[in-house]
Amino acid sequence: MKKVLIATNNKGKAKDFEVLFEPYGIQVMTLNDLEQDIDVEETGTTFEENAVLKAEEVAKQLGIMVISDDSGLEIDALNGAPGVYSARYAGPAKNDDANIDKVLEELQEVPEDERTARFRCVLAIAGPNQETKTFSGSCEGFILNERRGTNGFGYDPIFYTPSKQRAMAELTPAEKGEISHRGAALAQLKEQLPTLMASFGEVQ
Repeated sequence: MKKVLIATNNKGKAKDFEVLFEPYGIQVMTLNDLEQDIDVEETGTTFEENAVLKAEEVAKQLGIMVISDDSGLEIDALNGAPGVYSARYAGPAKNDDANIDKVLEELQEVPEDERTARFRCVLAIAGPNQETKTFSGSCEGFILNERRGTNGFGYDPIFYTPSKQRAMAELTPAEKGEISHRGAALAQLKEQLPTLMASFGEVQ
């Protein structure tokens, strides 16, 4: 089975990638599967900058093809926040519940029709002596007044998806993959995936 390294320690993201890559017979590995400890500081000001930074640094250290994902939530009423700070919006501890509580508090006085938001994702693929490529996707929705559902991770419990008429956390992994920002980015990637796997090589 072919393997690809996803430059993340986030188990929630890993599950999303497993669902998305499974139809292609590709086994997903993450930084948790490696013996060495690799931690790349996200200093970029955009999702694309952070994705490229992570992919290129891990690929440089390991000498293999790496796919990095940077994603987050943009809320129009908060001028695009939390954006690239989505994972650590309530502090460096990266606590999902604390992040959600902060968003709900900040939107407490915002009417329903002004709570528009989107999940945005950028995938970056890097490898030794190869040009880094990026693919992006987004998913439009609204921020709810309270949590719904127990699936997913991050802001999924408060993100309402009009196309499914449910919160993201109420969707199955397969349903989420159909409409998610990460799924949209992968849809752009998948046509080039076989060629990229061949040119970059794969984890042994």
